[in-house]
Amino acid sequence: MLNDNAWKHRRMPVPKRTIELIALIAISSTLFLFLHTRELHSRLRKMEVRLQPGEDEMLSANQLSSEGVQTDSSPSGIVHYPNRHRIFAIKYKETEVLDVEALNNTRRADRSVLFFNRVPKVGSQTFMELLRRLSMRNGFSFNRDRVQRVETIRLAPIEQLQLARMVSSYSEPSVYIKHVCFTNFTEFNLPQPIYINIVRDPVERVISWYYYVRAPWYYVERKQIFPDLPLPDPNWLKKDFESCVLKADRECRYLEGEIHEGIGDHRRQTLFFCGHSEKCTPFNTVGALERAKMAVEKHYAVVGVLEDVNTTLTVLENYIPRFFRGATDVYYDEVNAFTRINRNFFKPPVSEEVKDMVRGNFTREIEFYQFCKQRLYKQLRALKLTKTTYETNSL
Repeated sequence: MLNDNAWKHRRMPVPKRTIELIALIAISSTLFLFLHTRELHSRLRKMEVRLQPGEDEMLSANQLSSEGVQTDSSPSGIVHYPNRHRIFAIKYKETEVLDVEALNNTRRADRSVLFFNRVPKVGSQTFMELLRRLSMRNGFSFNRDRVQRVETIRLAPIEQLQLARMVSSYSEPSVYIKHVCFTNFTEFNLPQPIYINIVRDPVERVISWYYYVRAPWYYVERKQIFPDLPLPDPNWLKKDFESCVLKADRECRYLEGEIHEGIGDHRRQTLFFCGHSEKCTPFNTVGALERAKMAVEKHYAVVGVLEDVNTTLTVLENYIPRFFRGATDVYYDEVNAFTRINRNFFKPPVSEEVKDMVRGNFTREIEFYQFCKQRLYKQLRALKLTKTTYETNSL
């Protein structure tokens, strides 16, 4: 028999299930701490990126909208940014050399004539209306192409010459707007205008185009102007984009190298920058992409981005002030009216899965879109660097 002291020192056996439970709790706690630590580390990394943006970082429209952008009233005419933006300016000053003059092709123009060869479904009607209102405010002539029965965007050489002569005949300062491929006036020994354009996410744009040409009001307007135009097949009108893609309908296949039948390939926006050459016609090719990039770098003063109106307006105001002075004020004074222009309420939502399928065939279109965005933000950063230098030298 065990005495009382022996009972006190005797170790009672711990049930096996209790040990397993304790071990499970310990493992769970360790895993929880690991995940929590990793999440905190991830958040810290994101904060570092925000505080120290890299070469390809792009300021969002919401950032610019909420933090505010104003035009400086000083003689320099440079855009003024609140203090919160100056951390970006200081950072970029250390890592890159950007010059507003070098990035501004406006200085290459031979005449004060703005040529907006607008891409369809990128908000170009909104910017066209903005230019019309600015023409009254800033004192320039506003001109646009008339509505055509059949709109040709790729022109024969003689048609390019006629277009270049017509635009060159406008008195200064003037604006001309037309759906047409990039036309190099200097090839015809004519003065180079100031080129501008707008781009949009290529997949969102092609979806918008798909439903735009099926919208009821689109055909009502066309029939009013051209009464003898035949109405389209009702089955074609009712065909939705998702079914078109999933069933591999010819209209929605987007095959690389394919040459679209008809007068122009509205499925892509590189065509409007590549030009009138036959090399520009095959879909999603390296050659068309590189020619489009070259045209933007060499000829275009500004290529805006629909998804970031704030940055687009800021760059336009500062790089082409003769035409876009006060553009931000004019736009936001009647922002509701501008955002309703040409809006298609008949466009249904498209699933991300289908969009991803289409993106797989729009690789070069996406690359061109990203190229234009990066150039626009580089122009914006150059403004900020110039502003920082100006303020430093003024101290």
